Amino acid sequence: MQFTLQAKDSQSKARAGEILTAHGKIQTPIFMPVGTVGSVKAVQIPDLIEDVKAQIILGNTYHLYLRPGLEVLRAAGGIQKFNAWNRPMLTDSGGFQVYSLSGTRKIHAEEGVEFRSHIDGSKHLFTPEKVMDIERCIGADIMMAFDECTPYPCEYGYARKSMEMTHAWLDRCVKRFCETEPLYGYEQALFPIVQGSVYKDLRKISAEKIASVEVSGGCAIGGLSVGEPKEIMYELTELVCDILPTDKPRYLMGVGTPENILEGISQGVDMFDCVMPTRNGRNAMLFTKNGIMNMKNKKWADDFSPIEEDGASYVDTLYTKAYLRHLFHAQEYLAAMVASLHNLAFYLWLVGEARKHIIAGDFSTWKPMMVKRVMQRL
Repeated sequence: MQFTLQAKDSQSKARAGEILTAHGKIQTPIFMPVGTVGSVKAVQIPDLIEDVKAQIILGNTYHLYLRPGLEVLRAAGGIQKFNAWNRPMLTDSGGFQVYSLSGTRKIHAEEGVEFRSHIDGSKHLFTPEKVMDIERCIGADIMMAFDECTPYPCEYGYARKSMEMTHAWLDRCVKRFCETEPLYGYEQALFPIVQGSVYKDLRKISAEKIASVEVSGGCAIGGLSVGEPKEIMYELTELVCDILPTDKPRYLMGVGTPENILEGISQGVDMFDCVMPTRNGRNAMLFTKNGIMNMKNKKWADDFSPIEEDGASYVDTLYTKAYLRHLFHAQEYLAAMVASLHNLAFYLWLVGEARKHIIAGDFSTWKPMMVKRVMQRL
C-alpha cells in the first residue's frame, strides 16, 4: 500500500492525499461506509459505487468470523469476491466488540479475549495471532491490529494497563503479520491503533509506540467518540496527529457527525468511518448541505418539494419530502433505503468538498462556514 501526500492547507493541518491499494485508489480525506457483515445496511453495491461514490468500505472481523464464517470466505476467494465489492476494503479487528460486549467476554492479558457469540452463545477465543489469521482469511486491503477500546469514563490505572496490553498485543500482531502471507495473491496492509483513553500522557506514549511500527501501512486512532465531550476528542486527535508519521494515512475510528469529520480533517486526519449516516437514516434523520431534517416531523406532511434540491444522490430529486415522511410513518423498507443512500452520498460529498478546498487553499475559510450550515436544525 502506498500513500502520496498531494496538498496541505496553509492555515490548518488538513491535507489531501491518495492511497493506492491492490483494489484501487482512495482519495483522501475519505469517509468509509460501514459494512459490518460485508454489507452496508439497506444499500446495494451498485448504488454504493455509482451514487454514493464510495471508494472504500469497512467490514468487521468479529462479525464476519461468526457469519458467514472463515470456510465460506476462504472458498469465495476473500471478502471482495464474496460481496461483489471489488474495491478497497478495511477490516476492524474486533477490538470495539471487546469493548461493547463487556457482559459476555473475559480479557486475559497474556492470551487474548474469551467471549460468547451474540448469535448462539458459543464460546470463542481471540488472540492477536488468531485475529491476524482471520483478517488474512477475510482478505481486506487494510487489516487492523487487535486492541482493547476503553470505555468513558475510565480510571487512569485501567487506561494505562489497557494501553500496555494493547501494545503487547500489537507486537504479537506484527510478528504474526510478518510471518504469514496474503491468501489471495495481493498485498494487505496493517494499521496499529492508538489507545490511552482521555489521558494526554498515555495518548502520547501510545502514539509514539504506533509511530515506531515500521511495517505499518497507516495509523489508527481508537478509543475516542465513546462518550467523551467533543472538545476532548478534538484535543486528543490533534495531539496524536502531531506525533504520527506524516507519510502514512491517519484513520480516526468511529467518527462521527459532519462537524466531527471536518474538525478531524483540520487536525490532519485522512480516514473516517461511522454507522451514523445509515443508523440515523433508518431513524429518519437526514444530513443535508443546509442542515439536519427529521423526516417524521409533521411539517413535511404536505411538502412536495424534492428531498434536497441540489443533493448528492439521485433519490434527492426523485422523491419528495412528503413521500419520504409517508414511508417512515408507514414503516416501509424503502424509507431506510432512501435515507441511507441520501446520508451516505452526503457524507462522501462532504469529504470530497473538503478535499477540493484543501487543494484550492481555502479550507480554513470554508470549514467554519460549512460546519455552521450543515449542523443547523431545519
